[in-house]
Amino acid sequence: MEEKKTTQSSKPAEKKPAEKKVGRDRPDRPRRSRNPHRTPNKKTENSVETGEKKTSNKPKETRPARPANKKTPQNKKTTNNKNGGNRGGKRNKNSMGPLSSDIKEALQENRIANEKRMTPWKQIDVNNKHKIRFTPLGGLGEIGGNMAILEDEDTAIIIDVGMSFPDETMHGVDILVPDFSYLHTIKNKIKAIVITHAHEDHIGAVPYLFKELKFPIYGTPLALAMIENKFQEHKLKEDVKYFNYISKRKIYDIGTLKVEWMHMTHSIIDACGLAIQTKAGTILHTADFKIDHTPIDGLTTDLQRFAHYGNQGVLCLFSDSTNSHNPGFTKSEAVVGKTFDTLFNLAEGRVIMSTFSSNTHRIYQAMERGVAAGRKICVIGRSMERNIEIARNLGFVDIADKHFIDAHEVNRYADADVLVVTTGSQGEEMAALSRMATDEHRHIKLKPTDTVIISAHAIPGNEGSVSSLMNKLVKAGVTVRYKDFDNIHVSGHAAQEEQKLILRLVQPKFFLPVHGEYNHIAKHAKTAVSCGVNERNILLMSDGDQVEITTKYLKKVKTVKTGKSYIDNQNNKEIKADVVNDRQKLAEDGVVNIALQINKSTKKVMDKAIINTHGLIPSKELKRFSHEIENIIETFLLNVKPEQFGSAKIVQEELRTVIRKHIVRTKRRYPIITPVVFLV
Repeated sequence: MEEKKTTQSSKPAEKKPAEKKVGRDRPDRPRRSRNPHRTPNKKTENSVETGEKKTSNKPKETRPARPANKKTPQNKKTTNNKNGGNRGGKRNKNSMGPLSSDIKEALQENRIANEKRMTPWKQIDVNNKHKIRFTPLGGLGEIGGNMAILEDEDTAIIIDVGMSFPDETMHGVDILVPDFSYLHTIKNKIKAIVITHAHEDHIGAVPYLFKELKFPIYGTPLALAMIENKFQEHKLKEDVKYFNYISKRKIYDIGTLKVEWMHMTHSIIDACGLAIQTKAGTILHTADFKIDHTPIDGLTTDLQRFAHYGNQGVLCLFSDSTNSHNPGFTKSEAVVGKTFDTLFNLAEGRVIMSTFSSNTHRIYQAMERGVAAGRKICVIGRSMERNIEIARNLGFVDIADKHFIDAHEVNRYADADVLVVTTGSQGEEMAALSRMATDEHRHIKLKPTDTVIISAHAIPGNEGSVSSLMNKLVKAGVTVRYKDFDNIHVSGHAAQEEQKLILRLVQPKFFLPVHGEYNHIAKHAKTAVSCGVNERNILLMSDGDQVEITTKYLKKVKTVKTGKSYIDNQNNKEIKADVVNDRQKLAEDGVVNIALQINKSTKKVMDKAIINTHGLIPSKELKRFSHEIENIIETFLLNVKPEQFGSAKIVQEELRTVIRKHIVRTKRRYPIITPVVFLV
C-alpha cells in the first residue's frame, strides 16, 4: 500500500480545462481576475478539503468557487480555538453556556446591595407628612454674613449669626449685620441659636441680635468664649447665662429637633458640622469645612459620623460652596509650616507675620518656629491678642509665658531674636500692620532688614486695600513675602474632590448648596449631579428664599425680608440706611447748599442768595453756576402759586425740585440739594 501510494503521488496532476465560474453568489457578475503579484496563502493551498479535490493541486487561476452563503476561510482567524476562546472574531454566544441558578441569585443579591448602598435615602418613609423649612438670611449671594433659620411646625433654630464686610461705596461703615425682621415674626418658635464655629462671619453679629432678641446659644467652648468677649465689649456680660457648651458626638434635644455637632477641619479650631434630626428626616449641614488628613492638632474631620448618617438615609444635605470652582483637594494646613521654616531661615532681622486673627493653627505654627529659632514673640492687634489669649486659656496653644514679650519691649532685643505676630493682612487702615507701613505705629518702626510675611489671601472686595498695603511696605524698604512663595497660605474651604467625598458619604436625597455667591452654589450643584444627586432634587437659593422640604419634594414657598444693617465699630451703633445713601450721593454727585431770604409781600429775594457747592463743579465755574441758580429762583418766585408759598418748608421743597431738574438736565448728576429759606 505504501509503495502504491508513493507511486501515485509522484505522478504529475492531470490538468483539467478551467471551468468558467461566476463571482460569489452573484451569477450576473463575472469573477474578477486574481492579482498575479499576490502572495499565495500556503495554509490554504497546501490543505485538503473534505471532498474529492485537493486545492493545492489546483492552478491559481482556477480556484473553485465557494459554496453559496459561506464565507471564505482565507485570511480569516478562526472564531473558536480548542478551548472555546475568542481570538479576535465574533464571540460565540453559546460559548459560556446557560447561567446557573447560583450565579443568577448572586448577581441579583449584588444588584440589591448596590442599590441600597448607593441610594440609602430610599429607606426614608415617603408617607411621612411632616415638613421643615430652611430660610437663609445671609451667606448666599455673598461671602460672609452667614445666618439661616431651620424650622418645623413647633420649633425653630438659628444657625450662626455672622457679619460681613462693606464694599467701597459704604462710606464710614465698618461691618454689616443681617436684618433680623423675620426673627421677630417667629420669635415664639425660636428655641436656640446654634453656632458651628467662631469665625466672624458666623458669630460677629450675635451681640447686635442680643440687643433685640435673646435666645439660648449652643456652641463649642472656643466659639462661646469668643462670643463672651464680644458681649463684654457691648456691655452684655450678663447674657452669658444663655450659653450652653456642647460636646461633640452628643445629641441635644432642642424643642422637637435633635442636634449633634460633628468635628470638621477648617481654618479655625473647633469647627463643626451639624446633624439635625427632624420629624421629616435627617438634615446634615457641613458648615465651613475642608478635609485635612494632617491637621495641626491631629483631629481630622469626623467622616465616620457622616457615613453613619448617610447609611441611615439623609433627607437633605447643606454643604459649603466657597471653593466649588477649585479642582482637586485643598492643601493641608501643615504645608504652611514647611514654608515658614524656609522663610524664617532666610530672614536676617525681625520677622513680622500677619494673618487672620482667628486662624489659630497658622499663628501657632509661626510661634513654634519662632520659639525654635530662639525668637521672642510679640503679639500686636486687639483681635489677635484676644484670640491667642482665649486659645491659650483653653489649651489649644501650648507656648509658655516666658516666650512672649510686650510691644514696648521689642527694641530691647536684637532684631534676629524677635517675631511679631500682628493683624492687618487685609490692608485695614486702622490695623497694626498698616500703621507700621505708614510709620504711625507707636512701638514698631520698620527697618530694611525686616521680613514681613503676609500669610493670607485677599477676601473678595479687599484686593485694592491689600495692594495698597503692599505698596506701602515695599516703599518702606522691607522684604515682603506674599504670593511669591508657594504654600504661604492655604484655604480653609473644601475643593471639588472634598465636596464629592462628603456627597458620596452622605448620598442625600435632596441637596442645597450654601455659603457662597451664586456662581459658587451653581458650580457645587453640578458637582452634586456628577455624584448621583438627581438634578430635580437640587435648589439654588438666595438670601430670603424660604425652602420647604418633605420626604417627597423640595421647593421654594416664599420670600422673607432680608437686608443689611450698617454698623460703625467706633461706637458699635447702627448707621441708618439713608445716612449711608447720602454719603454715597455726596461721594458720587456732591452737594449744593443754598441760603436765601424772601420777602413775603413782594415775593422777591432780599439781598443776595448764598450758593456754594462741593463735588459737583470746579471752583472756577462757581460764579456762572450761581448765576444760573439765581435766575431759576427768580423765575420760580415770579410764577409761584399761593399754595406753594404757605411756609418756608414748602418753599424749600419746591425750590429743591426745580433746582434738581436744572442740574440733572445740564450736569447729568444727582447731588444732594439743601436750600435754606427764611420768609421775612
